[in-house]
Amino acid sequence: MTSPSQAGVVEKTAPGTEGAAPAGLAPRQLMWRRFKRDRTGVISACVVAFFFAVAVLAPVISWLYGKDPYTTYGLDRPELLDPLTGYPMKPNGGIDGEFWFGIEPKLGRDVLTQLVYGIRTSLLIGLAATVLSTLTGIVIGVVAGYMGGRTDYVLGRLIDLLLSFPQQLFFVAFMPVFTALFVSPQKETPTYFRVTALVMVLWLLGWMQLARLLRGQVLSLREREFVEAAKVTGASPWRIVRRELLPNLVTPILVQSTLMLPNFVTAEAALSFLGVGVVEPTPDWGRMFAKGANFYEGDITYMFFPGIAMVVFVVAFNLLGDSVRDAMDPKTTR
Repeated sequence: MTSPSQAGVVEKTAPGTEGAAPAGLAPRQLMWRRFKRDRTGVISACVVAFFFAVAVLAPVISWLYGKDPYTTYGLDRPELLDPLTGYPMKPNGGIDGEFWFGIEPKLGRDVLTQLVYGIRTSLLIGLAATVLSTLTGIVIGVVAGYMGGRTDYVLGRLIDLLLSFPQQLFFVAFMPVFTALFVSPQKETPTYFRVTALVMVLWLLGWMQLARLLRGQVLSLREREFVEAAKVTGASPWRIVRRELLPNLVTPILVQSTLMLPNFVTAEAALSFLGVGVVEPTPDWGRMFAKGANFYEGDITYMFFPGIAMVVFVVAFNLLGDSVRDAMDPKTTR
């Protein structure tokens, strides 16, 4: 019998075991092997990485490009905008060698830097809300599932109550209320507080699905033999959760998080579009859509670039979530 460690060995799979893991491969290695074979997942990961790189490097891009999202180039240089309509004088929204994505109607701000900084703002808010929601969902879901009894009943009813709320409607309703609790209506709300309020509202109404999913997983796992064996050895509940339960919850946590982030980004953009999120002059994806809705009849180019960017980002992140789920599922065959 030939040893698996010998060079030049060709792996053969027995009939009916095509989906089995090759001997000697750790779960992480198997997951990475499956993921690399998924072209859609790899391409989606590259697209998502590109968007995060743009967000992180927004100041560098602005410096290299020589423009910023706040300067009103059209007002400073009257030849850029039509004096009667306020639309760019050049075709296609003013796209040329100087303004690569054109300029904004009425004010003449650069569209490329607005989009780059808008991606930065939306991803920052969406990522912060995703991290907080994931941590909250893990804590509440694991506690409810592991403790059981009255604790599970109370937390389960809390999750059901919050899930019954129509989220988009409550996002719109809670933002002004949350802001008014800390800032007087007579005063202008600072940008940092608006961003903080958006993160808090998205977090408070966004952790329940993950918590319910993990609660069901833990209810099943706590009856397994390895958990019972840990209890017999005198392991503390914290050790059981940390060493026995959480490693078996990585897949649903990771998959749900990758699906949660694009939902938060689109929710934040919707709130800014409706005027209860990020407002002028802070660059934001949703604010660009709101401005573009006023100009699409005379200059549809202004809405084109943020619209295409949003569609590409959401589709890529959803495809990435599907690929991660398939890669981490040991029953999946490629």
